[in-house]
Amino acid sequence: MALKGTRMVSDGRTARQIFDEVMANPARRKFGFGHKLAIVNVDFQRAYTDIEAFATAYETDPHQIEHVNHISALARAKGMPVIWTRVAYKADAGDAGVWGTRTNTPDSLQNIKYDSERHEYDPRVVIGPDDLQYSKRMPSAFFETQLASYLVWHKVDTVVVTGGSTSGCVRATAVDALSHGYRTIVPIETCADKHESYHFANLTDLQLKYADVEPVQAVIDWLEAR
Repeated sequence: MALKGTRMVSDGRTARQIFDEVMANPARRKFGFGHKLAIVNVDFQRAYTDIEAFATAYETDPHQIEHVNHISALARAKGMPVIWTRVAYKADAGDAGVWGTRTNTPDSLQNIKYDSERHEYDPRVVIGPDDLQYSKRMPSAFFETQLASYLVWHKVDTVVVTGGSTSGCVRATAVDALSHGYRTIVPIETCADKHESYHFANLTDLQLKYADVEPVQAVIDWLEAR
């Protein structure tokens, strides 16, 4: 009897090859943009962006922050919300929960302390005076934060997620955005991860299930047309 389902495929393709094939599928239906978006910029802090200073930092597209500043400025000019998150914990790391128990080195997650160098925003990011900023404890920008109520108040129906890591906090935020009922957009050039395998595997999964993974130009074009 012929199978209707699929046994797990192992065919030697790289994560990037699979991503390129998925993105080349013109039949894939998109969630699309709604009427008003918010830009959620996840964890643009030195712990994850300053590759000269911190072992935990990573870079994918060297123009990532330029792209993020550009779309954030466009959204701001159209009266659409821009949000910036970063991760930090109190001195004894007692608010990191079980997530902070796997390692305990100076580079460990729970050792990103408030007002430390690792907590600082990357100096290249341009944050507007009315942009929402907050520190979070867990991967998703939605988890135990004010983000959901903020988006409701601003009558947002579309969430654009940027930042790092693609396989961690970006993915978690995008999944939660969809779960909250938002059309979710992840611009490719605005995300970063430590390894292209993680990066492209998670972009593929987001595209297939939870978000529209688009070139950043798609967001630029939509905003410029408002």
